[in-house]
Amino acid sequence: MTETAKKDVRSLVTKVNDYTWDIPVSYESGMRVPGRIFVSSKLLAGIEQETLDQTANVATLPGIQKYAMAMPDAHSGYGFPIGGVAAFDRDTGIISPGGVGYDINCGVRIIRTNLTIEDVRPRMRELVEQLFQAVPSGVGSKSKIRASDKELNDAFLYGAKWAVESGYGMKEDTEHCEENGFMKAADPSKVSDKARSRGKPQFGTLGSGNHFLEVQYVDEVYDEETAKVFGLHKGQVTVMIHCGSRGAGHQICEDYLKILERATHKYGIILPDKQLACAPAESTEGQNYFKAMAAGANYAWANRQVITHWVREVFTKFFRRDVDDLGMHLIYDVAHNVAKLEEHTIDGEKKMVYVHRKGATRAFPPEHPDVPAVYRKVGQPVLIPGSMGTPSFVLHGTQKAMELTFGSACHGAGRTSSRAAALKTLNGETIQKELAARGISVRATQPSVIAEEAPSVYKSSEDVVDVVHQLDIARKVVRLMPMGVAKG
Repeated sequence: MTETAKKDVRSLVTKVNDYTWDIPVSYESGMRVPGRIFVSSKLLAGIEQETLDQTANVATLPGIQKYAMAMPDAHSGYGFPIGGVAAFDRDTGIISPGGVGYDINCGVRIIRTNLTIEDVRPRMRELVEQLFQAVPSGVGSKSKIRASDKELNDAFLYGAKWAVESGYGMKEDTEHCEENGFMKAADPSKVSDKARSRGKPQFGTLGSGNHFLEVQYVDEVYDEETAKVFGLHKGQVTVMIHCGSRGAGHQICEDYLKILERATHKYGIILPDKQLACAPAESTEGQNYFKAMAAGANYAWANRQVITHWVREVFTKFFRRDVDDLGMHLIYDVAHNVAKLEEHTIDGEKKMVYVHRKGATRAFPPEHPDVPAVYRKVGQPVLIPGSMGTPSFVLHGTQKAMELTFGSACHGAGRTSSRAAALKTLNGETIQKELAARGISVRATQPSVIAEEAPSVYKSSEDVVDVVHQLDIARKVVRLMPMGVAKG
């Protein structure tokens, strides 16, 4: 959208209900569908103009279905807003790296334990230190694994399945992952040598930014029946892991943005923003990106699986109990930044569409065949982390999500200010002390990381989760409070 064409979106949004607002197609001449923002009045008041502009821009893309959507944690990103969801017809639509993001399959998983708050809190600082030492973190961090070219290929192909078969976990782990921990579309031959060289030394690393390893406890149960199915109860200790595809995913995105920028011109696609570079979904360029993206997603699942293994090792040594005795079972693992070919009912007709979820998580309902059998009665676990010092939530997917959002929900709290702005106004050591006073131990590579990721630079996770709960996109099961956090 050009500067001269920009309008005040807030003055033009139409209220559908207390948690849904539309940007009409009259806002921008190229819009094929309305924009749809899922926020409360409070969250709408704080949303960035650029976030709303980006949502409108996405609505101009060929083959888009129903709406260009923004979840309640939405904030501005590259091309698509973070918290953006859009589905494109397989035959007439496009696929775009901007709708997936640089950190392909940045995602989150949660591990339950048989431990209680009383078991863990007295030794929390020491436990966090051992986790921090066991799992490499920070910019450019390198793994303890020296992966061969074949192992890298296998990870690109088989994701968490490769990791488990290589000794980093148990078979049931893959059964409790979205896509069983790997996308079958992956083709390592579509991944560049540079992406391979960046990913090869980084298996089992957290990275930096908002990625974390957090020890939590269940402090509130909203749905006893579903909590029981997920193996959760009040006072129980859990571990949450949030990370993605590291340098491999970043480079895959970088490589294909250049390729698809050329494809945009080749296929005569008119874009309001060059960051929306794309290609027809079934074109050679579109499919090559999709296959490389799937390989990046699989790398991320392998990465989180290796970290899970090392977390279990720390806990078994620290508490001098084996994994079974500790009850350290993976509840679920969800992807945040990914595009998937899925079947959805649109205007009464079943269609195959490429659903782009960028900073959004899948939220499939009860009885959906892609939900693990053990959870099929209640729906897919939906994991929405907080922001270092604030609550995280476990929810379950619903049929309403299939009707409203292509089976999608938000993925976190969502930033309200940039990292650069945070560094100008916040002191990491001060925040670390404030969190310690609240009983939360934080360990990071340097104080600036804590300042960049301070709770105050994020929206309220309570407010964000309340929107998806009220809309019945995903229903709250339990709330988790942090006790210790290791960050990059």
